[in-house]
Amino acid sequence: MRLLRRCDTGEFSLTEDFIGDEVIPPYAILSHTWGADTEEVTFDDLKNGTGKDKPGYEKIQFCGEQARQDDLQYFWIDTCCINKANKAELSQSINSMFRWYRNATRCYVYLSDVSTAKRKASGQSSEFTWEPAFRESRWFTRGWTLQELLAPGLVEFFFPGTQATW
Repeated sequence: MRLLRRCDTGEFSLTEDFIGDEVIPPYAILSHTWGADTEEVTFDDLKNGTGKDKPGYEKIQFCGEQARQDDLQYFWIDTCCINKANKAELSQSINSMFRWYRNATRCYVYLSDVSTAKRKASGQSSEFTWEPAFRESRWFTRGWTLQELLAPGLVEFFFPGTQATW
């Protein structure tokens, strides 16, 4: 397992791969929906110092900042912590994910397709409309959702403008 470390400057760096009995520091883990391949920051992007202009970089910033607020220096995001070009590493990662989610101090679920906008209900006061959008989020259609919901001890949902902890 390789983690991202948030430096005091706000920059991110990858740790070396933790192997065998090495102690893994407390970390947060991000559950999210992927954008197009060209939008997500990859392992190679982080190694090469590129990818900051990709839309997926915002998720890295979000996760790093939220981890910092939760007094965690380390966090894990599948799109950039796994070297997918290394087939052995990819296979081992897939087989280890339930354990990685279970061992995370916190699991942040970022639902980019849920809005907290208010709407007027025919002359009545404004009401939040996030609940129907939450129920229809793409996140619930993913194959990994069930394990990412059940494995961690603490799951926090985030979407633009609000947070819910369950």
